[in-house]
Formats: sequence, structure tokens, C-alpha cells
Amino acid sequence: MTKLTALCLFSFTTVNVFAATTAQQMLTYRTAPLLQIEQLHFKDLNRNGSLDPYEDWRLDPVTRAENLLAQMTLKEKAGTIMHGTAIITNNSNGQGQHYDLSLNRQLISDKKVTSLLSRLSADSIATFAAENNKLQELAENTRLGIPISISSDPRNSFTQLDGMSVSAGKFTKWPEFLGFGAINDENITKRYADSVRQEYRATGIHIALSPQADLATEPRWPRIDGTFGENAEIVKRMVKAYIEGMQNGSRGLHSGSVVSVVKHWVGYGAAQDGWDSHNAYGKYAVFPGNSLPQHIYPFTGAFEANVAAVMPAYSILKDVQLNGKAPEPVAVGFNRTLLTDLLRRQYGFEGVILSDWLITHDCSSECREGAVNHVPSLPPGAPWGVEKLTQQQRFIKALNAGIDQFGGVSNTDLIVTAVQQRRLDEARLDLSVKRILIQKFAIGLFETPFVDPEHAEAVVGNPTWRKEARKAQIKSLVLLKNQQHILPLNRKSKIFLHNIDAKAATALGFDVVATPEKADAAVIRIATPYEILHPTYFFGARQHEGSLDFSSDNTDYQLIRNTARIVPTVVTVYLDRPAILGNIQAHASALVANFGISDEALLAALVSQTDFSGKLPFELPSSMKAVAEQLPDVPSDSHAPLYRIGFGLPH
Repeated sequence: MTKLTALCLFSFTTVNVFAATTAQQMLTYRTAPLLQIEQLHFKDLNRNGSLDPYEDWRLDPVTRAENLLAQMTLKEKAGTIMHGTAIITNNSNGQGQHYDLSLNRQLISDKKVTSLLSRLSADSIATFAAENNKLQELAENTRLGIPISISSDPRNSFTQLDGMSVSAGKFTKWPEFLGFGAINDENITKRYADSVRQEYRATGIHIALSPQADLATEPRWPRIDGTFGENAEIVKRMVKAYIEGMQNGSRGLHSGSVVSVVKHWVGYGAAQDGWDSHNAYGKYAVFPGNSLPQHIYPFTGAFEANVAAVMPAYSILKDVQLNGKAPEPVAVGFNRTLLTDLLRRQYGFEGVILSDWLITHDCSSECREGAVNHVPSLPPGAPWGVEKLTQQQRFIKALNAGIDQFGGVSNTDLIVTAVQQRRLDEARLDLSVKRILIQKFAIGLFETPFVDPEHAEAVVGNPTWRKEARKAQIKSLVLLKNQQHILPLNRKSKIFLHNIDAKAATALGFDVVATPEKADAAVIRIATPYEILHPTYFFGARQHEGSLDFSSDNTDYQLIRNTARIVPTVVTVYLDRPAILGNIQAHASALVANFGISDEALLAALVSQTDFSGKLPFELPSSMKAVAEQLPDVPSDSHAPLYRIGFGLPH
């Protein structure tokens, strides 16, 4: 007997019907009419009163995508290859609590965009989920009812940087990706990604703009904290495990998956002089050590896991030969040799190639030379190597190179005009649109675009995952020095703290004192040094660039030196880049590297009898001279490193 359940939950409806021979798929919707066919229910997304193949969840994703593609206008196709950024009200530092529905309606209804990056903050998970539902309601009321694929930069760790990661809010906080390189356990990495997948799907996120498979071979590079380190074998295994967790298996996408976008194909970590290629002054990746194959190798882990999407690097590759020829000196997103010949043909990648953000935008004088008023306004374009082309020409060149979808833009009219003027073959456009639609169908987005905010509240940051994340934070710690076995600390001792919440210490039994003179031991938290060398550039003003050294006038170094003269001092340093720790090591009684950890978890580790198990995911150089002399594309090659990659003591 067939049972129909229709529930009004948070302004959307869920239908879950079980028929005698075919299991009804769950449907979530707001206003779309339902069709009943042989006791099964389907959404009539185009409201034509009949069941179109693309609306029939019994059919395979390819069949459904082909049917939908045949019904789309040229502008709808153009909108599909745009991956815009959802517009936020009361936008502060790139984030806010609510979407601007009027402006997002223009993106969705007028420009026909069906993929949007969310940088919405998540201080309230129910609000976050409800806001994503609002985008889906806008999409449901379009001509074909194509749901929005909502993407996110990483948001499950301790750091946040505009345009690269998002504040965690109430999402579970795990270590940074480097921490998983330090742990080097595929099962933990997979479990981490699996928990993120469930948090994402519960809140209405469908695409993860992660992981980075880049090798961290240039120690000054600001993007190192998003990598798994510089050991190609470890990075490959962690990338594979992460994608298996995010896509819920290694057989490709299905209804429980989050689309994983591995990045940045390829060689991004070999940054010339350590500058990042978000910036005009950092547009090159260089390979004097002829090590491009090492940078490609970690991506093979992604291919083994059937990764759904690949994001090319901004960089122009220099000193590279492929099949005896140098690739065209343009950014990877415009490079047919690197995208079609290498990625598609040689490595057999069949998924979606999504460009990084704003590669077709112009690089203004502010982008090239910095802001005149020293306050950079908007993220710059990154059309490296094709600056002299028009925006339309850049779109065409990128599509013909192999790009399927463009990040951060919504220039649908340029694509429509290009096809109408026969500058772009519509069949080429159709190929990319079909790839994108197949993935929407494969993850069940057409059936369940709306989520339950109450369920999201229960899932995100639940106690089980918080406990696992805390264990991972501790497991990622790397013990570099433990003079006279000062660790583990006696929790009944008097302790002086710096950059650590006293409540976390008193909860463990410590007596927190105000000065080192009154203490039995001191615990000081610091981070890898950096310089703001490009304050008039949008990303340069935000990224950690320059020296990795604790110079004699560094305030953290002075504090450690002065404290260590009085009392045994434990120093923990957050390594978002490979710090030069010679000065610190000389004074600290114990030295612990961390990759994102709460005060509570850190102190628990410092009093524990359990051995430390983390190992350095990159080497720590001995001097800035050694950094400058090492090859930017070769891993672990600086002269006489203070700590070699893989180093880590027990207690």
C-alpha cells in the first residue's frame, strides 16, 4: 500500500512516498507543482503539466542532463558556465549573516546563474541553512527550475582569509590541512572530510572548493597553510582520502556526495620569490629544478578517487617543458597544453574544470601598481598572460583551452554574443553545460535542494565530531624540543600564560599567575612571522608574506627570551608557513609546532603522559639565506635545515 507524507517544514515541503516496486525519492520544494505517475511523485519544475525526462529521478544523470540541455536557451547555457559569488547584505570583511535577495535574484533570474559561492558567516546554523533555502526558492521559480549549486571555501578550521577561506562559526573546527599532513593517517583525513561533507549537505552546500593538492616547495608562499605539506607521497594519499570522504566514496558522485574541487592544477606551490599569483607581482611559478612531475603526482590521488572537479592555478609556468615544448606563457586557466593535452588526454580527467575567481576580469592600475589611497577596494582580476585580450576573448580562449565554468563572474551576455557572432562554437558551450548538469543530477540536487534548518543545527558541530576534531588537533602537534623532559607539565603547578585563555588552564588544575616570577613554568603561543610588504594590494595586504625569521626586535622573541631567563618556558608556534626557529629554540625549554588547536586541547596535550605523534609536513629552514638559495619547485632542499621534514619527538 502506498503511503504519502506531506509535511510543511520551515516553508518548504518534503514528500517521501514508497511504492510497491520503486522507492520514491525524497523531494523538497516550495512552490513547484507535483506530478503523480503510477503512485510516484515528481516535481514539475518547468510547470508544463507533464513529466520531462530531466524531472524523472528514475533516469540516469546523463539522460536527464541531455534532455535539460535540449530545452535551454543560449542565455541559460551561458548562465550555467558562470560560478558567481552570492551577494551578502551588511557585508563586513567579506562576510555577513544574510543574502541580498534583490541582487541575487538578478544573478539567478536575469543572468541565469545556477552556481554560487557562499561566503555567508555561520554564527547561526539555522539562519545559514535558511538563507541557502532562499537562494533555492529563487531558482525554483525560474523557467526550468534549475537548482543552485552552492559552493564554499574551507570553513572548518581556525583561520580565515578573505577570498581563500571562511570563518568557521559553528562548523566543527579541525586542524588546518597541514595538520593532517603532520598526522599522516588516511583514515583520519577521510573521517574529517566525511564530517565536513555531512555538515555541508545539512546546511545546503554542495561543492567544496578543496582540497589543495599543491606541494609547499617555496617556504615563503602564503598559501602553504591550505596544503598537506611538501612530501608528494603524503600529499597524494591525503588528497585521495579527503576526496573519498567529501564525495562519500571513490566511485564518483551520488546523492550523498559533495562535489570536491581539487586545486590548483598545477605547480602553484613553486611560486617565484614566494609571491602568490592572486597578485600581479606574483603571477609566475618557476621550475629551475625541473620538478613539475613531482607537483603533478599528488593530483593522481585525486584522479584515483574520481574527483569531480579540478581548479587550475592562476600562475604562468616558467622553465617548463612538456613533450619537448614550452607551454604558452599564459595562466593555466588559458593554457590548452596544460588543460586539454595534459589534464584531459594524458590523465583522462572527465569532470568539470572550474576556473579560479576572476581570471577573465581586467587587471586595473590598482591591480598592477597598488591602490593610490592605500586602501585596495575590490578583489583584482587575474588575466595573467592575456591582459591585452578583451574579456570576451578571454572567455573564448579559456573555453577552448578546456575550462568548463568560470569562478566569480556572471558575464552571460559576453558568451551569448560570442556564440551569436560565431566566435564561439555552441557545441563547445554545450559540452561544458552538460558536464555541469550531470553533476547536479548525480548528487540529487534536483530532488532535494532545500534543507531543514533544525536538522542542520543538530548536525553541525555536534559533540561527536567536536570530540574527534579535538583528538585530531592534539594528534597533529609536533614536538620539536623537550629539554630535561619539562613535558608533560604538572597540572598542579603555577603557570604563566601568553595568548592562552586562563580559564582553559584553571579547568585543568593549574594556578595561573600574572608574572613569570611567580610561576613554575610558562606557556607561550606564537605564530610564524610575516611582513606586510604589499599593503596597497588587495591580497598582498591580507596575505602573510616575506621573512620567516624571528629577528632580535620581534616582540614574541623578546618575550620568550625574557621569560625563559626567569622560568622554564614552553613555546608553541602555529606554522602556517615554515618558521625559522633558531632564536626561539635557543631559549625555549620545550618547543611544539601546531597547525590549529584550541587552548583546551593544547593544554591537555601538554599535561598528557601520551607521546606526541605528529611529524613535520615540511622542513624548517635554518636561515632566510637558506630560503632564498633553495629551489622554489624542489621539496626539502634548503641548506642545513634546523628541522628536517618528518621530524617529531615523543615526550
